[in-house]
Amino acid sequence: MSAIHTWAFFFLWIGFATQDKTPAPIRDLSLELSRLSGYEEMKCTVRNVFPAPRVTWATEPPTFEDLRPVTRKLADKQGLYTVDSRLKRLNGQPDLIYICKVTSSYGGPAWTASLRERAIRGNQGRDLTIPCFAPPYLNNPFLHWSFSNSEDPSHILTYDSHSGHSVSTPPWDNHVELDGFRVPFGDGSLRLMDPKHSEHSGSYTCVFSVPYNTHTEHTDVTIEGSDDKRLVSEATSHWWIVGLVIAVLVLALAGMLAYLKLRGSTSKPRNDPEEVTELHSVKDSGADSRLNEGSPLNVGGTNGQSGLQTGTQLT
Repeated sequence: MSAIHTWAFFFLWIGFATQDKTPAPIRDLSLELSRLSGYEEMKCTVRNVFPAPRVTWATEPPTFEDLRPVTRKLADKQGLYTVDSRLKRLNGQPDLIYICKVTSSYGGPAWTASLRERAIRGNQGRDLTIPCFAPPYLNNPFLHWSFSNSEDPSHILTYDSHSGHSVSTPPWDNHVELDGFRVPFGDGSLRLMDPKHSEHSGSYTCVFSVPYNTHTEHTDVTIEGSDDKRLVSEATSHWWIVGLVIAVLVLALAGMLAYLKLRGSTSKPRNDPEEVTELHSVKDSGADSRLNEGSPLNVGGTNGQSGLQTGTQLT
């Protein structure tokens, strides 16, 4: 072996020997929905751990589809790993819980993070229940609710499983209600009372947590307000008026066409020269006939012929 290879191997061995062999345990595990790749995928991330952990995926309820996550493990200059594992969201199963489990190779505790995404609608002024259910493997969890929209996220309430009490913060005091008897059994659904369109439309997040395990549910809530109904009503009335105007114009046009057709079939021209000439000829002929019948010459001639014929017969 050459001197160069010997010294390279020596320094590499020194680096591993001087490296801190103490494991860097998992201190945090995040799971979120990402759309940066052009489609929806679940992204599970753990940072600054040593040695590199193992990542597995599951769903609740279990699915028969083959889960094919893509996992990347990158080490920094200190030898600490960042693990990024991604799983494409399954189509046609919107209410599915995705579970990411990270296990340390040195035998430390396994960490689990799960996530569910949903969307619901409500009406302004009518109470709405925002569902949140923990997986069955979480016992007596701590619960935290938060809200976010275009403004900064705000804290809604927390529930302490040890004391059994929930604490809400202003201005949510008069708008939310939690059934504390159901939370230990995994039902952390939040009742939203007298919601307002502008104030309570947004994303609600509930987080169940116990040591080494978290379950998160994101619910996009749309509160349909009176303004929306007014806009729909105005749009409906607008089209109704347009339709009425069109109908009136069509009826007016049809009536005008019918009137013109009827007038054309019943009316006759009064100043036709031929008809006037023929009418005068008929009148003149009738007048001449009456004149000849009343003439004395005609009467006498007739009487003379009668007398002549009578005298001839006597002779």
